[in-house]
Amino acid sequence: MSLLLDSLAATFQGDGARRRLLDNVVSQGLPGPRSEAWKYTSLRTLERRGFAAPAGAPAVDPALLAEVPAPRLVFVNGRHVPAASQLDGLDAGIEVILLSSLATADQTLPVPEQRFEGADEVFARLNTALADEGVQVRVAAGITATRPLHLVFIGAADGQDRAWHLRHQITLAEGAHLGVVEHHLAADGHAHLGNTLTQIELAAGARLIHARVQDDAERATAVLRTEAVVARDAEYRRLDLELGAALSRHELNVRLAGDRARLVANGVLLATGRRHLDTRLGIDHAARDTTCELGWRGLGAGRGRAVFHGGILIREGADGSDADLSNKNLLLDEGAEIDTQPVLEIHADEVKAAHGATVGRLDANALFYLRSRGLPAEQAQRLLTTAFCREPLAVAHDDALPTAWLAERVDRALQALHPSPGAERPA
Repeated sequence: MSLLLDSLAATFQGDGARRRLLDNVVSQGLPGPRSEAWKYTSLRTLERRGFAAPAGAPAVDPALLAEVPAPRLVFVNGRHVPAASQLDGLDAGIEVILLSSLATADQTLPVPEQRFEGADEVFARLNTALADEGVQVRVAAGITATRPLHLVFIGAADGQDRAWHLRHQITLAEGAHLGVVEHHLAADGHAHLGNTLTQIELAAGARLIHARVQDDAERATAVLRTEAVVARDAEYRRLDLELGAALSRHELNVRLAGDRARLVANGVLLATGRRHLDTRLGIDHAARDTTCELGWRGLGAGRGRAVFHGGILIREGADGSDADLSNKNLLLDEGAEIDTQPVLEIHADEVKAAHGATVGRLDANALFYLRSRGLPAEQAQRLLTTAFCREPLAVAHDDALPTAWLAERVDRALQALHPSPGAERPA
């Protein structure tokens, strides 16, 4: 028995294909430690929790949106808030559609085409069955957005623990360019569950610059999955900042489907306090001369735990592919833990591929040098960790994204860290 699944099923009032899928998920249950995809992330605590459906969008402090410019679309507890959203500055040729607006007269939503079948894809299947809101972004051929589109998702306490399921779709036609910034924020110390699935399609020659900042409440649970398909000569550039939540799981699956398709994806995992942050990459080189550059940095402090799986598959016939994965991690405290698993599978000739992962402490010589120049131990450690965590932000150095704001979010999260008593000892 799973209180989590039973409570989610109780919130669904529909029938048909979605009901059959939901019943199947409930009967199979959640994946356990024998599931390879979940072996480092236990769901036992989450399984014993029950959640209610969203009951409208509670009011939040407008100051929370002060740093988020237009055009923006705002959701609170999984519900769209028109009063806080501003789409007046949206460029011509860019269409934004709410999923809820596609409901028929009897409030039935269409069943998404991508259904997911694996038992370890339980949250993607739940999303397919339960999603009742989200946004579809469509950019016409040849359109270049002059400003990024900001998608804001806020969690706010309202007396009960809520669960919502959002389904997004971003589609760029041939030669289109767009910047998107996702903000996952907390209005207060809520303990909600957000289950989000985003599908991305880039046509030939399209370019998407995409940043996601997950800075949710300390007791929140954030489950996110991204499915992207990149056509020939298209480029997908992405930055993920995992800064908050008690449990955060993000699966990034990208299929480089056309010749010369390119992916550049960087990320920062700040597993501080008692946070558990899990990132799982699945990059599929399915065409010739495709490229992926993956640079992820993890930091463990307190009793935090960071889990990283970097999977790269180069299929037969994908000759000329170039794949590079780097995952570097810092442990600041003895109680922290970092698990990293780079995986490279090659079925083609004439490819260039490399992957590497490291886990260690701050360089003792660098710390000694800074201390010898008069910096206190805490300031020296903060300076080195800031430089370490800022490196992945280079992927966002583009006019399409607010790079200074992204760097400030990382710096703000690092300010909460305390130096480890043994930080100056060699690794």
